[in-house]
Amino acid sequence: MAERGTETGAQYGTVVGLVYIFNLIVGTGALTMPAAFQEAGWLVSLILVVLLAFFSYITVTIVTEVMAVANAVLRLERKSSKNSQEEPADIKEEVPLLQDRRIDVDKLFDISERIEMGKMAKMFFNSVGEKLFYLCIVIYLYGDMSIYVAAVPKSLRDTVCTWRPLNKTNCNESLSDSEPCWSTSSLTRMDAYRIFVAFFILTLGPFVFFNVQKTMILQVITGTARWLAFGIMIVLAVMQLAQHKGQGQPVMANIAGVPNLFGVCVYSFMCHHSLPSLITPIKDKSKLFKVLAADYVLILAFYALLSFTGIYTFKSIKDLYTLNFLPDECGNNAVTSIQFFQYFLALFPVFTLSTNFPIIAITLRNNLQTLFLIPDKDYSKCVRNLFPILAVVPPTIVAMVTNEVEILVGITGSYAGAGIQYVIPALLVYFARKDPVVTEHQNYHRSPFSHVGWIILILAWSVVCVSFVTVNHVITRK
Repeated sequence: MAERGTETGAQYGTVVGLVYIFNLIVGTGALTMPAAFQEAGWLVSLILVVLLAFFSYITVTIVTEVMAVANAVLRLERKSSKNSQEEPADIKEEVPLLQDRRIDVDKLFDISERIEMGKMAKMFFNSVGEKLFYLCIVIYLYGDMSIYVAAVPKSLRDTVCTWRPLNKTNCNESLSDSEPCWSTSSLTRMDAYRIFVAFFILTLGPFVFFNVQKTMILQVITGTARWLAFGIMIVLAVMQLAQHKGQGQPVMANIAGVPNLFGVCVYSFMCHHSLPSLITPIKDKSKLFKVLAADYVLILAFYALLSFTGIYTFKSIKDLYTLNFLPDECGNNAVTSIQFFQYFLALFPVFTLSTNFPIIAITLRNNLQTLFLIPDKDYSKCVRNLFPILAVVPPTIVAMVTNEVEILVGITGSYAGAGIQYVIPALLVYFARKDPVVTEHQNYHRSPFSHVGWIILILAWSVVCVSFVTVNHVITRK
């Protein structure tokens, strides 16, 4: 039975938990992975995605361990507070709390309360570390929002704009943003894209001023649409390859494409900030790490299948993979002639990302308030309303400047994503293991990667990867 004051929510079985985690990880990043694979080369991409999946799994187990420690610390604090109010005054203070028969040591590390990463940062970091944590989360969410604001209008633009080149030699080339959107209009493709950005923000931006929750019905609808879209893309690509119509000739390795692939892969394996909400409700956590390992193997296989079928089917892959299934620029050679599939895939990001956008925006708003406002202090409505605006305006500006979704995903994953996925979990578990409750008792949710060497390796890996990405960006700009 859950302790009073804990927050467990509706519980579900292990298999359901596996599906939820799978659905959380496989999202927007998967749509940019085929293009990143094509740029970096198939062999380099395969090696790197396996490595990044492995490191991501390590830090997922580490976050789970910290969740267990946080639950134990709070459980002892509440028992201690309760005992101090109920015990007789003559009880000896030196008697250890865990000798009290009311403490069930076997369940001390049970993950029964949802403790978010922000609260864990407050428990195990000092005030500076806590602020840096929220700063990293805010930067990541800004990048996430920028991806959403760019991906939806770009999908709408590429679906609506109908102008096609007459020159057949341009069939395999992507249309530039300066090309006209329609043959009878002077409006360029970039103009149309920016109009859709404005429409997107004016339509969904106001939701950031309110509180909304993702309902089960919405999860089912978006989840069904997602897997239908991914399934259609894989089947269509396999059919092309089976009929020997594949045009892709990917290189084995291209180091210039590795930095962006790193960012895309980090972003595509991101789930750490939402683990408390997904793991806590799982009823049986006795085989939790095996379940998570199975999830990562499935996700890795899915990413490889999606990307490899894509790079061998298409000569050139667009940054949003769904756009490859529209009729090509010459109106022929389409992967499928079924218009429902063409437009369903093209508009798939519009439906799924639009439903998630208000939730991400509200999460960003709340984290901005936590970062800058003093707790329990009254602020005017004007000050409170400033944060929804701060959450929406910067991503809108970024999206107005560029519609390169793959680059946005790469940058977001390379910097803020690396912080959330590598640095923060490594530091959290380092300080959590110093807590007396860990030094005195065995944590049965301790990560299999418990040696301090794994923490050092994760931090070193994050430094090397971020440095490599930064140097590459500097060289590229020069």
